[in-house]
Amino acid sequence: MFWGALFAWAQFAEVKLLAYASFSHLFIFVLAAIIIFPPWVVPLLIFLFYINPSIFNLTKEDFSYTWYKDFFNRLQSLLAAAGAAFVFTFIYNNIPIYISDVNITQMVAIILASIANFIINISLVSLAVHISTRMPIKDIWFHNFGWIVFSYMLMTPVSLLLARLYNANPPLLGNWGGWAVILFLIPLYYARFHWDEVVKLREAFNKTVDLLSNTIDAKDSHTFLHSERVTAIASALARAYGLDAAQVNTIEKGSRIHDIGKIGIPDAVLFKPGSLTEEEYNIIKKHPEYGVRLLEPASEYLSETFDIIKYHHERWDGRGYPEGLAGQEIPLWARIVGLADAYEAMTAGRPYQKAKTPEDALREIEDLAGIQFDPKLVRLFREIWETNPAWRDREVFLRLYSSKVPSLESSSPPSLEREPETSQKSS
Repeated sequence: MFWGALFAWAQFAEVKLLAYASFSHLFIFVLAAIIIFPPWVVPLLIFLFYINPSIFNLTKEDFSYTWYKDFFNRLQSLLAAAGAAFVFTFIYNNIPIYISDVNITQMVAIILASIANFIINISLVSLAVHISTRMPIKDIWFHNFGWIVFSYMLMTPVSLLLARLYNANPPLLGNWGGWAVILFLIPLYYARFHWDEVVKLREAFNKTVDLLSNTIDAKDSHTFLHSERVTAIASALARAYGLDAAQVNTIEKGSRIHDIGKIGIPDAVLFKPGSLTEEEYNIIKKHPEYGVRLLEPASEYLSETFDIIKYHHERWDGRGYPEGLAGQEIPLWARIVGLADAYEAMTAGRPYQKAKTPEDALREIEDLAGIQFDPKLVRLFREIWETNPAWRDREVFLRLYSSKVPSLESSSPPSLEREPETSQKSS
């Protein structure tokens, strides 16, 4: 009953993650209990003492109990615990491990059991989130679990300590080992706030990027949702190119704020309905550098996007700006966003230029392969375009975006809003 109560407490002290999941200290108590009890006990305790915190919400609006999600969370925690118990028991009973004369079998066994618990748990949660949201599994890993691995492994030995405290003879406090375990809950509870602050910081950062993107759109009504559509196109291109989730995430951030430097362009130049003079065009060409300069105070968080912001108007033939880079000299991320930006601008139109049809814009991009755009990216762009993605037609994209469709081929912040109805748990 004591360890079952600890399992329940850990679930109430969970941390909500960005992409439809949560994380808690439950794994520490599970691993400790695996050391203390026979292997069949812990999965049974997990199943019996799983508690969905949402069932205690008193208001009808907040109540989000869904029986099949509750059952999934209960079952996946049981399977993860069972896998960990099997690994620990097998190694501890069959593979003695020594360093000199020191028996480290139990330590190695609990570390490997921890890895098994993590892999099973995260795999099942990621699969469930993927099925319910259609978000790529590698993105779910990146947004939710990539940064947790170090903390998880660092805290695994705590489970061994808790088991030793519980089984201490004589007990360290009073006449029962549970008192020492309860005392240890205090630092564990406050350690939870580290994870919570990391999640809040990442969430605040995403909202800051949103704010910057909205600031750009607010300055020019003709480019409404321009950044969002460029982000959707660039994200699709980056995935087709084979970039990993971290790189795609950076491209998405850079796409959303690639035109932030236009804030520094005088309105008389930026909104001029006719052709620009050479002097006015030279002013426009400064906006990539303005953007980097504007974001310099936040370089600790945004420096990885600076190449996108600064070089997305460079051309494959070297006739772009601001530095006249050519070919492979142009950073790949900037080439991707540059192509996405051009297609969006062609099909959106401007005060001085009528919008092209998607077909005409595609033909122009193909005509400029090897001149303005990376030929490989152009080939990938056509392949994606032919699948009729949501961003292909601007009016379709705007309607879907306004309807808050969960995903538009992008894992950008708007598609990562937490929704209780689709949340899954990881321990």
